This record gives sequence, structure tokens and C-alpha cells, in this order.
Amino acid sequence: MTNQANGSVILCVDDEPSGLLMRKLLLEVQGYRVLTAQSGVEGLAIFSAEAVDLVLLDYMMPGEDGGAIAEQMKNLRRSVPILMLTAYIDLPSETLANVDRYVIKGQSPAILLSAVAEMLGSASTGSSHDPAA
Repeated sequence: MTNQANGSVILCVDDEPSGLLMRKLLLEVQGYRVLTAQSGVEGLAIFSAEAVDLVLLDYMMPGEDGGAIAEQMKNLRRSVPILMLTAYIDLPSETLANVDRYVIKGQSPAILLSAVAEMLGSASTGSSHDPAA
């Protein structure tokens, strides 16, 4: 998968430092450039200031949840795909309206990497809310 990264920039937003570090390392090994934020507010600031190709966003965070952050990001730049990472199987419809796809936490890293590669390869060409995809 390294050849698919093409230097794409991914913003990872998660309040759990260990999960954030794990995903950063996983994505960097694949050739992606990874920016990290430990809160939604920090993620929005980075999103506003940097050219980001994809956002990997945790759903449950203190303060505003990932759904609210996704909505604000889409209001800023609708074309940037957002991949929600969640422990919940059923996300609220208002959250689903602002994310392009979601992956259930605890699934294999290969599923996450496949979703990222597919989304970057077809950014803005359609949405999939299939958690197994």
C-alpha cells in the first residue's frame, strides 16, 4: 500500500494518546504524512490551517463529539473526506450526514488502511457508511 499514499496528508483526531500514536505510526509506515490532534478544537485549528487530504476522526471525545466536529469541518471544506472511528455500531443520522465513512474500533488495521486508501483514491465520488467496508 505504500505506493498508494502519494504523500497524502491525513489529520488524525483522537483524545486517547495511545490510539492516536498507534494510528499515526500505522499510517506513516504506509507512506502517509500524518498530523495529529488530541481534541476536536485542536483538530479544527489544524484543519483550518493545513492542506489535509483526509480526516480520521474519533467519535467519542470530551467536549464536542466527533459528529459536531465533522459538521464544522464539512462547513469549512466539504470536499475533504472524513472517516469516523467509533466503538458504536449505530451512529446518529446527523453524524452520518457529515462523514463519508466509518470504521468500528477494534477491527483489524487492514480494514482501516483499506478504507483510507479507497477514500483517498475516490475522494468526493460517493459515500459509504458500511462499517465492514
